[in-house]
Amino acid sequence: MLLTITMNGKNTQELGYLLHKNPYRAQCFDLSFGKAYVFYTEVSDSRTTAALLLELNPIDLARGKLGSKDGGLFDYVNDRPYVSSSFMSTAINRVFGTAMNGKCTKRQELADSKLSLEAVIYNLPVRGDKELVREIFEPLGYNVVMRESILDEKFTDWGESCYIDMTISGTLKLCDLLNHLYVLIPVFDKQKHYYMSEEEIDKLLRHGEGWLNAHPKKKTIINRYFDMRRSYANKAIARLLEAESETETVDTETEPTEQETAAEKPIPLNTQRLEAVKNAVLESGASSVLDIGCGEGRLTAMLLREPQIKRITAADVSISVLEKAKQKLNLERMSPYMKDKLTLIQASLMYKDKRFEGFDTACVVEVIEHMDEQRIPLFEKVLFGAANPKTVIVTTPNKEYNDNYQTLESGTLRHKDHRFEWTRAEFKAWCGHICDEFGYTVKYMEIGENDEIYGTPTQGAVFTSCIKE
Repeated sequence: MLLTITMNGKNTQELGYLLHKNPYRAQCFDLSFGKAYVFYTEVSDSRTTAALLLELNPIDLARGKLGSKDGGLFDYVNDRPYVSSSFMSTAINRVFGTAMNGKCTKRQELADSKLSLEAVIYNLPVRGDKELVREIFEPLGYNVVMRESILDEKFTDWGESCYIDMTISGTLKLCDLLNHLYVLIPVFDKQKHYYMSEEEIDKLLRHGEGWLNAHPKKKTIINRYFDMRRSYANKAIARLLEAESETETVDTETEPTEQETAAEKPIPLNTQRLEAVKNAVLESGASSVLDIGCGEGRLTAMLLREPQIKRITAADVSISVLEKAKQKLNLERMSPYMKDKLTLIQASLMYKDKRFEGFDTACVVEVIEHMDEQRIPLFEKVLFGAANPKTVIVTTPNKEYNDNYQTLESGTLRHKDHRFEWTRAEFKAWCGHICDEFGYTVKYMEIGENDEIYGTPTQGAVFTSCIKE
């Protein structure tokens, strides 16, 4: 199962930055249904091609009943390991998830730019409906080329193969290309390998945002995406139509009203914060992560979906909060592969704990402000001293920004459980102390809307150990 993505033009090696995959190093990712390999077949100033290759074991698919029927020869004789299907769609999301979100810390301006891109999807199962390929991809601005073949050269009377190799090319953002592929490859897959639930509606609309509602074949796309789940397809179509009616205007020149402006909801600060921390974890190169003060497990859930992360331990002092985390993470229904990556532990940050040791990266997200200030030295010794991870990521509120919250009385803290909140200068002073005391260097993060006077609502730091192995 193979997909290639090519960037044409100038300085095309920067495709490596956009995909967050080094052009000069092949990488392997463990997935619940097999392995994914990323490598580059060509790298030059004018043309660079990245390949995503999936290796699925047919016997494992049959035994695990991933995308199989209930018994019979079909479980062992089928095309599932070889054709571009929902397996490829899932792999794109797992391996290129950051690129799908349009994030590229080192080349954000490139991620926001339209580029000359080309994708080749091998063995797409069209099953006699080749014209649908053009009807679905061409309205998105792609030039479509299909390479067809007969089923067997020795038995020409068997006719044409039901699979094609499709090349689509156009000028667009990489994140748009990946989201198009993520949604549209399963449209040609009549048998999804995963369990369909109503969560798939949100997933489809999220990845189809900005283009699916305007597509002339949107109903066909949605119906085929959900295959036999007609009720889900109807709900998705209804939500799309509802969104369209809400955006209709009589006079396009009219300025938006105050109510309309207020209705434009920005990305929640917590979402921005967790995304920033997740990206910092991935950029650190970590394969093992300790999530200290994990709460209900939102960061843990995000990191579990990243193939780079092989092991994650989520720790919290509260048993009740850990029980909620189990529910939020759907621990009982989690796949064996994901469950093997995860450990939930009840632990205090004030005491040395062997279970905190041996991790590449530790995350302390909105935690330290809940401690009494006089106990922070204990926390420092537990984490930076005894556990001593290679990387530590810390976020905490910026006290100065509180003046922007009109409902917050002057001098009060942002949350009733906060013991203190630091100004930017106080936070940097503490970070400097950590570096001097425990042998780390630090890079700062600003998270949230930036106020020229007060800075951002969340301040963060990425500590990197100076101790060489």
